[in-house]
Amino acid sequence: MRKLILVTLLLASLTPAQNPPRKINPTWLRRDTTTLREHPTDISTPTCHYTPIFGESDADASSPQTFTRFGLLTIDPHGSCQTAAYPRLEELYFVLDAAPTAQLQYGTELHPLAANDFTYIPPTVSHALRNNADQPLRLILVTAKLPAKTQIAPAPNFAIANLRDLQEQTVGGHPTSVLYKLMIGPRVTRRDRINATYTIADFFLMDFAPAGTNFPHHHENAEEIYLVLDGEGQMSAGSGTDGIEGLHPAKSGDAYFFRVNCTVGFYNAAAPDAKAHILAVRAYVPPPTDLD
Repeated sequence: MRKLILVTLLLASLTPAQNPPRKINPTWLRRDTTTLREHPTDISTPTCHYTPIFGESDADASSPQTFTRFGLLTIDPHGSCQTAAYPRLEELYFVLDAAPTAQLQYGTELHPLAANDFTYIPPTVSHALRNNADQPLRLILVTAKLPAKTQIAPAPNFAIANLRDLQEQTVGGHPTSVLYKLMIGPRVTRRDRINATYTIADFFLMDFAPAGTNFPHHHENAEEIYLVLDGEGQMSAGSGTDGIEGLHPAKSGDAYFFRVNCTVGFYNAAAPDAKAHILAVRAYVPPPTDLD
């Protein structure tokens, strides 16, 4: 009888009720960017405002493994941001709207910025943003960290391009109902308009025809972010134990983060005039150096 009581007490001490649930990183995240608030960063000033969407200062900041920031940067009329240089971060800009007098300082150079411009800032290069116009300057800011063993090459010549410079194209393995503009990609390739990155795998724009589809898929070695610029449809994010994809409503201003191996895809609305554009970025997630 005494042994039975001891066994019962031992089993009771091992029940889940005695152990609080452990919080784990979600498989995917969704944000309505119209509801998010500004949060100060190292480049913030009274006239330079950063609103985190994923990564640093987000509620689930530890979910992305390679992305450190994905957010909206807003510079007031005649405002500017703090100068920054990151030894082991690479950075992307996509300009949502700007007047011709907006400028990017790249090292000692000054370059004008216009709406739909995109560019790449490599590690170690000093840079800053200025807005000399009477209207706000708004950009999507993306930063990604480099693995410790990555060798950093000398900074390339500065390159800036605009979406109008790119031809839409199909991508192998994807439906023809979505066309791509390939903006920025790895420095060891020649596929994208700017080929300069280390851990960023792709930075691109998708243009969906009515009822257009980016078939559900997943990446075994990369995480991905989608930002719906306009239109609406259904986002494929994750799946159940029966293998059926999870579908979630997506509208202009919605952003989704997909962890490694998470199902990702998009179904545009089927109305005759339904168009949708999604800004997307994918980054490699290297395997751990110490296997357990």
